[in-house]
Amino acid sequence: MSSKKTLDHSQAASVFNKDEARVNWHDETLWFVREKRDRSANQIADWELLRETASKIKNNVLSNIHDYLVQFEEKALENGIVVHWAADGKEHNEIVHSILQKHNVKQMVKSKSMLTEECHLNDYLAEKGIEVIDSDLGEYIVQLRKEPPSHIVLPAIHLKKEDVSETFHEHLGTEKGNFNPQYLTESARHSLRNTFLTRKAALTGVNFAIAETGEFVVCTNEGNADMGAHLADVHIASMGFEKLIPQRKHLGVFLRLLARSATGQPITTFSSHFKKPRDGKEIHIVIVDNGRSTQLGREDFRNSLKCIRCGACMNTCPVYRRSGGHSYHNAVAGPIGSILAPNLDMSKNADLPFASTLCGSCTNVCPVKIDIHDQLYKWRQVLVKEGHTPASKTIAMKTMAAVLANPTVFNIAGKSGRFVMKNIPAMVNNKMNKWYDQREMPEVPEESFREWYKKNSRESKAKDNE
Repeated sequence: MSSKKTLDHSQAASVFNKDEARVNWHDETLWFVREKRDRSANQIADWELLRETASKIKNNVLSNIHDYLVQFEEKALENGIVVHWAADGKEHNEIVHSILQKHNVKQMVKSKSMLTEECHLNDYLAEKGIEVIDSDLGEYIVQLRKEPPSHIVLPAIHLKKEDVSETFHEHLGTEKGNFNPQYLTESARHSLRNTFLTRKAALTGVNFAIAETGEFVVCTNEGNADMGAHLADVHIASMGFEKLIPQRKHLGVFLRLLARSATGQPITTFSSHFKKPRDGKEIHIVIVDNGRSTQLGREDFRNSLKCIRCGACMNTCPVYRRSGGHSYHNAVAGPIGSILAPNLDMSKNADLPFASTLCGSCTNVCPVKIDIHDQLYKWRQVLVKEGHTPASKTIAMKTMAAVLANPTVFNIAGKSGRFVMKNIPAMVNNKMNKWYDQREMPEVPEESFREWYKKNSRESKAKDNE
């Protein structure tokens, strides 16, 4: 793991914002995906009913999670799947490593799994001398660049085709300056083909696990999860326990929502069911807690566990679109990541709930109706009360609270502020005041709203008495 100091969100966003053209492109690209989501959703007459149904199914799961986990384990064991339980990321990594050791595996192919990013599996296995190749195209690109994914569905969305061309030229020997997406994709396919054919072990994530049948479903657009799992002798699936749904019939609800919310597609290209290992093969599933039980016990934040990792909240978020996924210094970025991360480490992730305008667009597009912007607001309250905000911000907020609580002080402060802004603007508009970094000084009003209201109320009453 790198010892490099992690920048907080605003600092990292400032770095990203130095390239204005890229920021604008990033913003427009993600908004294009959001518009595709809207068009796709509007083609379904019962879209809101689907969202409400999915939300209620997930609420049922979270309220009865123990029973569903026991049921899933029983059915999975009957199917011949080996079930493992991991309390945290460290235990998850140790379990995966023990399986690979047992089979003398030194190289593993992996499809997209945000849980393994959360647990830092790749780094852990690298330290143990095991090579992991990410087979999702976006994940493969950022892995070659030694970068984390910046988006849970579009891992390399922060990169342009020119960036990919340079990366492939350096690592795969492709033609320098060839930016053709088809050529680049074909080059990656040829590079990965031997990986699929020679790896004895493959790891996938889990999109949905069905308690009723003990099977799990992996959704991809590239088929890389299937290639890895079907060609390998050992298939390991990493799953956060919240991925459960009660019955197979419920799967249709979520599959109709997932791809439309993520990319605007009617359905993912591959929705693959894994239920029983083939003869001579093994399937292991590692069910992970890693703070989920704690989040489940937080009444204000338990709904965040409904998340199906579609990324719709990122695509619509004005802050994410213009600050980039890496500014969130967490496996899951954007609005949903900002309510999941403080649960894991309040001190480290205290900045993230403040990286929001609280506009509510994230909540409006969430396919399972998570109250994301409300939770961001509530996290801010928790973090302030727990003392996890900077001293300067805490003092400023307490000062503001005292001013707003006293009408006399509020009036004096307002008059003083207007006087300073009008007569000594440099005291306000300077480098010390971050508010003015990207803003112009507003026109100073001659009077406060309170003064205007009182004056106009008197004039209105005088006219009524004439």
